[in-house]
Parts: sequence; C-alpha cells; structure tokens
Amino acid sequence: MYTMMQVCRELDMTYQTLKFYCNEGLIPNVKRDNNNRRIFDEKDVKWIKDLTCLKKCGMSIQEMKEYLALCMQGESTIIPRKEMLRKKQEALRASIKELEDSVAYIDWKQNFYDEVLSGKRPYVSNLIRVQE
Repeated sequence: MYTMMQVCRELDMTYQTLKFYCNEGLIPNVKRDNNNRRIFDEKDVKWIKDLTCLKKCGMSIQEMKEYLALCMQGESTIIPRKEMLRKKQEALRASIKELEDSVAYIDWKQNFYDEVLSGKRPYVSNLIRVQE
C-alpha cells in the first residue's frame, strides 16, 4: 500500500493533482487507512499513471471521467474507449505535424541567416522596402 506522498514521489506528480483526481472521482474505490488517510495499491498506482498519460494526451477532466465510466463498465465498452483514444491520437498527430512544420521553418530560417552571415547569399527582407 502507498500513501498519497509515496504515490506522488513514485509518479512525479504534485500532491494537489493527486488530491484533485481523488476529489473528482477519477480514482475509483479509494481505500482509507485507520487514520482515514487515502492509501493506494498497485492497481491504483497503475491507473493513476494512466490518468497522467491521458492528461498529457490532451484529455479534459470531463473526458477522463467519461473514459473512466466506460472502463468501469468492463469489456463491453472497449469499442467506444478505442474510439475516444483514436480521436485523441488523431489530434496528437495533427499537433505533431504542426510542430514539425514549425521546426522546419526555423531550420530554414537559421540556414538562411547562416548563409547571409557567411556571405553565400545576399540579405533580402520582405519587410524592408528599398528604393528602386
């Protein structure tokens, strides 16, 4: 069994985040020790790790609750769960593409500046007007 602080250290998350997840009902069947403090078993810790991943995937708290509700219904909800994850995966891939395009632009611009500084290319700006 793990205390809140042990789970936080294990998963590198804040105490406030874990408490928020508990208070929002995102961690089902939370157990309590003799002093009424929350304690977690291995399955809880694995689920909390899953929640962290879902959050990083861009799931809102409401979406995480919907996903949890489906999970709690068992095997019969695998198809809608897969669909939820597919949509998140698609959105993440679109974000990755945007980031790759941004990195490519910066790479191009850095190369342009290097060529200007080394004298391989004249400096031309779309912003500065020159008299012709």
